Amino acid sequence: MLVGYSSSSDEEAELTAPGGDTTRSRTLEEGCNGGSANKKQQEPKTRLPVPGCLLAMFPEEEDPETEDTSLHDGRIRSFKHERGNWATYVYFPYPPDEDFMELLEELLEVAGGHGVLLTQQREFHLTVSQTVVLRHHWIQPFTQSLRSSLATCKRFVCSAGSLRVYSNAERTRTFLGMEVSAGHAQLLEIMKMVDKTMTEFRLDTFYKEPSFHVSLAWCVGDFTAQMKDCLQELQSLIDNHEEGPFLLTLDCQELRCRAGNKTFSFPMES
Repeated sequence: MLVGYSSSSDEEAELTAPGGDTTRSRTLEEGCNGGSANKKQQEPKTRLPVPGCLLAMFPEEEDPETEDTSLHDGRIRSFKHERGNWATYVYFPYPPDEDFMELLEELLEVAGGHGVLLTQQREFHLTVSQTVVLRHHWIQPFTQSLRSSLATCKRFVCSAGSLRVYSNAERTRTFLGMEVSAGHAQLLEIMKMVDKTMTEFRLDTFYKEPSFHVSLAWCVGDFTAQMKDCLQELQSLIDNHEEGPFLLTLDCQELRCRAGNKTFSFPMES
């Protein structure tokens, strides 16, 4: 699902090449001097240790503590962290209102009564791409390609009202989401343009038969069976909302791309 790049071997090659050239130059010099070598030249040079402050500035890998699942709410990385690799995805943000948050609280309470302790999303959005890995120097051309592809896209509205259970490819996390019922055709067009950029950079495209949705909450582990057992009861909270069936409405006026801690915006034409 995710793409990895073996850049470390290239970096090591760049570091070891000068040493190889130096050794060959010294051998040629010794041959020109009739095979006699100065003892000082033959003595191995002592390499000074790199100061600790510099090592801290350029770590080889992420601090092991940051791989501790307890620091990520129990979540497990889908790919190993490497310096220079940026997890990247494209999405429409959904700003929740008070009515939505109250309903979500009720959903979590009912799921908890069935033994599934869900954690609400920190932010809500609708993704139109898989999460892929970009090298840092690819971020600018990648976002430029997206901007070019999306230049003529029109603003539209989509809505969702049906709950559905999802899980990630590794089945290490289970999600409760609301599936889009209106605006699916427009989302498909956006997805195709995003896929065009993904293909250009040889990254994974989106699913062939996508289920566009907004994830509401999640839990660690594969709880799809338990969630499906109580899905009808959860859906009744949506359908029998106090002011009529709840409909999540998303104004797709701005597409975003998040690469690591950087976020890029792509406004839709009005």
